[in-house]
Amino acid sequence: MLETSARLLRMLSLLQSPRQWTGPQLAERLEVTSRTVRKDIERLRALGYPVTATPGVGGGYRLGAGAGLPPLLLDDDEAIAVVVGLRTAADGGVQGLEDASTHALAKLEQVLPSRLRHRVDTLQAATAALPLPGAAVATDVLTAIADTIRAHERLRFDYRAFDGSSSARTVQPYLLVHTRGRWYLAAWDEKRAAWRTFRADRIQPRIPNGPRFTPREPPAGGIAALVERTLGSASWRYRSAVKVHAPAEVVAAKLPRWVLVESIDAATCRAHVGSDNPKALALWLGALDADFEISNSPELTDVLVELAHRYLRAVR
Repeated sequence: MLETSARLLRMLSLLQSPRQWTGPQLAERLEVTSRTVRKDIERLRALGYPVTATPGVGGGYRLGAGAGLPPLLLDDDEAIAVVVGLRTAADGGVQGLEDASTHALAKLEQVLPSRLRHRVDTLQAATAALPLPGAAVATDVLTAIADTIRAHERLRFDYRAFDGSSSARTVQPYLLVHTRGRWYLAAWDEKRAAWRTFRADRIQPRIPNGPRFTPREPPAGGIAALVERTLGSASWRYRSAVKVHAPAEVVAAKLPRWVLVESIDAATCRAHVGSDNPKALALWLGALDADFEISNSPELTDVLVELAHRYLRAVR
């Protein structure tokens, strides 16, 4: 009986992989006959595991989706990944998932082998999560947004701005992005004819959704990169479009990923840079090790003049 149980667990582990297994392949892996494989498949089905069989060339056995969630077999790295993910979810970010994550985590930690529990506890003791008060987004809001993205339907919603004001929006939703402890929606705003990023915790969807739309080409670098660039520049107090006398790829490699760098020609580019402190921005530009020209930034101009005089005094 012990040998049969161990073999069933081994077979279940194989069937949980994304691929299909033929009867002879399972027999070879388990070192049994094809008849034993068929019997073990029936035993798994009797235990509630929905093992599907596809006949013909290219067919085989695989674990399908059933009415309930059967027990899963996880290797060491998979178990640690699930524990870390559940602990992160339990810290917040999505309203309604904290309790479910805590309960699932308790069940998993109860059956973890001691070697894995030690690794997980070590990781937990050496890390910390800083929650963002008021930034959690409701589960039904995320689900409603995700439904419109999947169906290519326009999303109508009320949006609460940073200053507390509210406005009605209709957009073409493309992607939900989780970064910096918050959820963001990347969408095409038809009224403004531009890509926009919205904080999901400030969105209140309206029912019903708008009509379907034909997806457009994503912006340069992809939608996720658009969100990163938007968040990187959203709080800048000082901004400037700087023409740099160096190739775009060279300049981009020296700047943070969210800075937009546009190629002008093979030898020059335009970098859209910014900072809360014009002196920090001036030092950034000096670190490019290339000639540059600034425009529409008097604060940055004053700082560059001040630094130029300081450097001249230093060499004298």
